[in-house]
Amino acid sequence: MKNWLGKIIRAFHLKDLRNKILYVLAMMIVFRVSAAIPLPAINTQELANFFQRNELFGLLNIFTGGALSNMSIVMLGVGPYITATIVMQLLTMVFPKIEEMYKEMGEAGRHKFNQYSRMLTVPLAALQGFALIRLLQSQGVVGHLQSFDFLTAILVAVGGSIFLMWIGELISEKGIGNGVSLLIFAGIVAGIPSAIGQAEFILEGNPASIPIIIGFLIFALLVVAGVILVTEAQRNIPVSYAKQVRGNKMYGGVSTYLPMRVNNAGVIPIIFAISLMLMPSMAASFLANANISWIKNAAQSLNSIFSNQLFYGILYFLLVIFFTYFYTAVTFDPKNISSNLQKQGGFIPGIRPGEETAKFIKNILNRVTLLGAIFLGIIAVLPLLMQSLTNIAALTIGGTGLLIVVSVVLETIKQIDSQLKMRDYE
Repeated sequence: MKNWLGKIIRAFHLKDLRNKILYVLAMMIVFRVSAAIPLPAINTQELANFFQRNELFGLLNIFTGGALSNMSIVMLGVGPYITATIVMQLLTMVFPKIEEMYKEMGEAGRHKFNQYSRMLTVPLAALQGFALIRLLQSQGVVGHLQSFDFLTAILVAVGGSIFLMWIGELISEKGIGNGVSLLIFAGIVAGIPSAIGQAEFILEGNPASIPIIIGFLIFALLVVAGVILVTEAQRNIPVSYAKQVRGNKMYGGVSTYLPMRVNNAGVIPIIFAISLMLMPSMAASFLANANISWIKNAAQSLNSIFSNQLFYGILYFLLVIFFTYFYTAVTFDPKNISSNLQKQGGFIPGIRPGEETAKFIKNILNRVTLLGAIFLGIIAVLPLLMQSLTNIAALTIGGTGLLIVVSVVLETIKQIDSQLKMRDYE
């Protein structure tokens, strides 16, 4: 801890690095100010009640950096941009040309890939803004809007999402962390004071709950330690390189390892699971007031099913595990790794190069991914578990938010450390 504090102090002593850090902080402040400017015709009391009774939208609020709970001008957050990026990554599996552009065309190909992601963000933001405003109108959160006002609200939501996408890219260019992740991080941290205020209110109303709150804080620290441990954990596969003689020099003959992270998918499976579970919930909310009786009854039945905490928790847990394996299969190809090792003269001791190596890597990947998937599933349903154990809605450890905060802090510290090492080398 002392070592990291020393590095942070040293970073502020270096003028260029200090300016980068201050720039990032200024952009995060701009985001928080934007998140506090609400759209017109919002019933704040109904909005608060809506988020209290709807767990899914509470989770979605995390990925907007808290802007959705205020129905602000940036209410969609960076969600459409994240969705567009995920869609583009999935398209690489379907269209070989997109995969070739992303993997083989170098920096120019990645720049073009990112440009397509930005373009896709616009229609996705418009679609999400339209669906969200219509849903909140049906819940009485948003009042009646004329056609011009409704179109203006959608355009503001789209513009706010593009504005945050731009701010996120400006932050990323400074090399002090991922811009999108830092914006989400800022929204989560901004909600800490209100959580502390809720805890104080509980203490004032019921002093007997002090042991529960103390136990909650101890458990929260253990969860943070567990998140750090699993986030940093990796399985190292030993790799050796054969000696090669070129001219009068000998190359290779070294031993290294192939790192395989336990949590290789990050929070992407949770985002996928939330997106999939939102679809039937939103459809049921739209159709709950339908004129056709059987559609109305089906929508009400679907709403009651998703209101069941046990069903919701089990389905959410299973979807996170499924999408962890799915995303890992998309991003981590054992055959490709085996082929690259063979081309470079590398091999895993005791394993034949080629197909046997691919099978060996795949078996280890499946076992390691299982641990990561179960970990992500537990983190996702942790708020529900804490609420059922304590019977206090305010005392819930936001597992997804906690995972994001820890991951962003670790990544940012690593990038600051790399910036310091670059200056040491110079």
